[in-house]
Parts: sequence; structure tokens; C-alpha cells
Amino acid sequence: MSQSTGLLVRETGSWLVRAQREVSYEVRIREQLFRPDRTDLLEIGSNRDPGQRRRRFVVIDHAVHRLHGDGIRAYFEHHDVEHELLVIQANESVKDIDTAGRIVEAMDGFGIARRREPVIVIGGGVLMDIVGLAASLYRRGTPFVRVPTTLIGLVDAGVGVKTGVNFNGHKNRLGTYAPAELTLLDRALLSTVDRRHISNGLAEILKIALIKDYALFRMLEEHGPRLLDEKFQGRTPIGDEAAVAVLYAATQGMLEELQPNLWEAKLERCVDYGHTFSPTVEMRALPALLHGEAVCVDMALTTVLAYRRGLLSEAQLDRIFAVMSALELPSWDSVLGPDVLTQALQDTVRHRDGQQRLPLPVGIGGVTFVNDVTGDEIRDALSVQRELHEARHGAARRPARGWRALGGPWLRPVG
Repeated sequence: MSQSTGLLVRETGSWLVRAQREVSYEVRIREQLFRPDRTDLLEIGSNRDPGQRRRRFVVIDHAVHRLHGDGIRAYFEHHDVEHELLVIQANESVKDIDTAGRIVEAMDGFGIARRREPVIVIGGGVLMDIVGLAASLYRRGTPFVRVPTTLIGLVDAGVGVKTGVNFNGHKNRLGTYAPAELTLLDRALLSTVDRRHISNGLAEILKIALIKDYALFRMLEEHGPRLLDEKFQGRTPIGDEAAVAVLYAATQGMLEELQPNLWEAKLERCVDYGHTFSPTVEMRALPALLHGEAVCVDMALTTVLAYRRGLLSEAQLDRIFAVMSALELPSWDSVLGPDVLTQALQDTVRHRDGQQRLPLPVGIGGVTFVNDVTGDEIRDALSVQRELHEARHGAARRPARGWRALGGPWLRPVG
């Protein structure tokens, strides 16, 4: 066997080709992106022939277009950029290959020069996932720039490399690994996001806090309601300080976990916390549950599983459920049931190469992985989870009353 420039020639008449491609992408915090003096959106793909006008194809969420469309058009006109805005009504029910196909058709109609005219997507996580997939498929890879406009987009969907659409009743069953050249995080865009969607994004921030960052958990514990009220806009000095610190910590924490394992060669990923049962729960509950809400329901269940295994204390369990409540996130949903969750776990096992690799919190800020969760354990944890939820939020059959009086003991040996 001889080797030359990565090509291995074997005596048997076969060849083994080896190649590497360096991947880098930037996530940049930049406020007031569409101010006339900002040029961040024009930096990628700016190389062009002298005298040639810049061109940009922009895919924008319909709600964002209604609120910011005029300003975005004015921005491109100010910089003399030929542009087309494709307005998409994006939600989980249309997160499919047909919507991706519509986007590709419009890209083709615009006539993108793919090496110097990156697609720009302005919207939430659903739209960024769809456009990312379309760009990764168009001419086998077209550069794109992301401008997330929801909190969950800023701290989760906007900073990774995965794209995808739902297929055959399963969440993100079709997808690729395709990093955006640049992601621009502008918290000013959250000013027009409704309160529920701010809460929805806080679920993904809470995820990072619970499995790796106790200091972030303390910030959410202390400032969570203020962040909800102010929509991360810093309307008070303390609110501004908290907003900046929480967004930075959440983004840094997510990128620290993603960077060493972008293509998920290692299947034990702590950022999968809250994503074991939630894909099935979210699809079953559509359109009632948002993504972050489904993640929080999953985290509530797995927090109880961890407590019953002795991985966190009663006081820590209480604090976690208290923060979920303060962030106005659900800790229970009517779709939950042993059969649904057992099926969800089985589907996750297939996705994780035959093992559960289920992340559980260790205290607040730590994580471990288990492979031995049983159906009986899920059923018992569900009962506790529902009692905890009803103790905080009330139930039709009885008023809320401190959860410690609800009939434990819940801490039992498992396995």
C-alpha cells in the first residue's frame, strides 16, 4: 500500500480517499443590526467585481416582516444592495420538505451566485432550521447568515450547525450539519417577541444552567421574572446587567459543548438534556406546546428521575421546580403517559445508536449519563412529577398545598 496526497492505493485494486476540511463559523453579539452604520450583514460574501452591485436573498418570518420589514428594506436600500425578501409563515406544522422546496425554488429564481451571495435568514429557530437545510442542499452547499429573532433562536437554534425538517411524524428526521458562516445575535429584536416566547427561550437557558452552570441557575433564580418582564431589553440597570450576563453565559455554555463535537461523533452530549422525551411529546402535543416548553416538561421528568436516584436533594428538586414556575414554564402536560414516554425513549435509543445515553442532573450544575431507565421507573416518576406540578399550579380536584405533604416517600432505590 502506498500513500500520496491522502489517496491510498491498495494492491487489491481499491482506493481509499482521505480528506479533511476545516470548518469555522462566527457567532457575534451585535445590537441594532439594521442601523444604517452597521455592516455586519454585508461582510460575508462581499468579494465581488469592481462596480458590481451587491445582491442578497433574504428569507424572513412573516411576523418579523410585519414588524421590521420596512426597516430591513431601508437598510439594504441604504447600502445599495439588490435584494429580494421571501416571507415565510414558519411554525412546526410547516417545518417540512415542501417548505424547504419552496425556498430552494425561490433561491433558484433569484439566481444566487453561491460563493459571493449568501442567503440571509431572519426569524426564529424553525425558519433557521428550514433555511439552513435548503442552503445546505442548494448546489451542494450555499453560504448563509442567520439573524435569530426569538430567544430560543439566540441561545440554541442559532449557534449550532444542525439543520432539519420534520418528516413522517418525527421531529427533524431529515437534516444536515451545515454551519452558517455568521450568526448575529441582536437582543433588540426580542422587544417585539411576546412573553410566552421569551419564556420558551428561557427553557433552553435553564437547560444549560442545570447541567453545567450553577452561577447561571442562580441568575435565573434571582432575575428570571425581571428578564421576562423586560424581554432582555435592560429597561432597568439591574435588568440590563442580568440580560447581558445571562445571554453571554448561555451562548458561551452552549458553544463550549458543541465545538468539540459538532458532528456528534460522541453521542453522550449533555446538551441533549431535556431532549430525550421532548421530541415525541412536542410532536404529539402540536400546536399546544412550543419547543422550549416541551423541553421543560422533559427536564421536569428527568429531574424527578435524578432525585429518585439520589442524584440531587429534596431542596434542589424544590428549587428547580420553583425556577420553572417563575419562568412561567410548564412542568407537566396532559399528553404525558407511560406508553408515550416509553415509546419516546425507544425512539431516542435508536437515535443514540442503541443506548439510552440519557443525561440526568447531578445536583444543580452537574450531569451524568444512564442507560438503565425502565418503564416502571418512568411511570413512578410521572406520578411524582404530576404531584409536584399540581402542588405549584393547583388542580381541579384539590387546591395546591406544599408538595412535601403529597404522600412520598419518593426517594427510593432504583434498579
